Amino acid sequence: MRIALLTYSTRPRGGVVHTLSLAEALAEIGHDVTVWTLGRGGGFFRPVDPRVRLAVVPFPDVPGEGVGPRILRSIQVLRTAFTPGSYDVVHAQDCISANAVDRCVRTIHHLDQFTTPELAQCHEKAIVRPYAHLCVSDAVAREVRDGWGLSPTVIPNGVAYSRFADAVPSTSHGRYVLAVGGIEPRKGSIDLLSAYGKLSGLKLVIAGGETLFDYRSYRAAWDERAASLGVAPVVLGPVDHDELPGLVAGAAVFAFPSTKEGFGLAAMEALAAGVPVVVRDLPVLREVFGSTVTYGTDPDSLAVALRDAIDNPSPARVAAGRELAAAHTWRAAALRHVAFYRSLSG
Repeated sequence: MRIALLTYSTRPRGGVVHTLSLAEALAEIGHDVTVWTLGRGGGFFRPVDPRVRLAVVPFPDVPGEGVGPRILRSIQVLRTAFTPGSYDVVHAQDCISANAVDRCVRTIHHLDQFTTPELAQCHEKAIVRPYAHLCVSDAVAREVRDGWGLSPTVIPNGVAYSRFADAVPSTSHGRYVLAVGGIEPRKGSIDLLSAYGKLSGLKLVIAGGETLFDYRSYRAAWDERAASLGVAPVVLGPVDHDELPGLVAGAAVFAFPSTKEGFGLAAMEALAAGVPVVVRDLPVLREVFGSTVTYGTDPDSLAVALRDAIDNPSPARVAAGRELAAAHTWRAAALRHVAFYRSLSG
């Protein structure tokens, strides 16, 4: 089967990680896979299995370009370059790539609300225009059914289990709380900062954060909150692919206070590394993680959960977390995708 997987970036965002891992698993089981993406200043953030073809469309930065015009330019540049007739299946992983093609399967990783008109329109069209839909959790599929009357098929993410389970823990930051995903509203960064302000004796380390969106005002509010609390978190920005597993494995606790998620891949990777995980109490995270993590709803309860995870580690919970992570393989996800693709032509 000739399969095109489309994503919007070469940087280490969750949807991009999903796209590359799925592409490699599909290629491993014998399919002809090409990943199409927009590239700003180079290729993907990590090496990709050579069995996967890469089509990285140049997308240079435009100084002073706003979010809306950048979204429209992204769609047009990818649309102009893409060659749909070369594939049996065209599978878009985000709203930009789904708007750049006329006919596609779409994975809706999570739903969001946007105030930028161009982005809001992109989000809506990328739900209603595709002819078939996937979600990575039942919770998001229910949101899609309730909001649009569609019936997505659910195929959970895989996890690169050994990459995290076998990692040598980093010792570069002493004892630390780790969050991965940068500083942005959807990641609940200010709530995490407020929770961290109630702790003592360890650092807060923030990794990741490459995005198309402009969160400068949110970052300014985050900085103001940090100053008011008298804390100085370590903000690493994007972390090298090879260094991330050790950074995760070295954490005293992994914090995942997102307000919106589709699955929680970064938290699942932390479970694979044997690290206690604290997440926001969302239906989707209850579904995916069950009793392998602990939950909080606001800064106070997140702080309590973080402190308890550090002071009273549960070997049984860690073991259950590792078992859960090991059960999510990309090979299984790829086989289910192939069955789904074939059902569309049957």
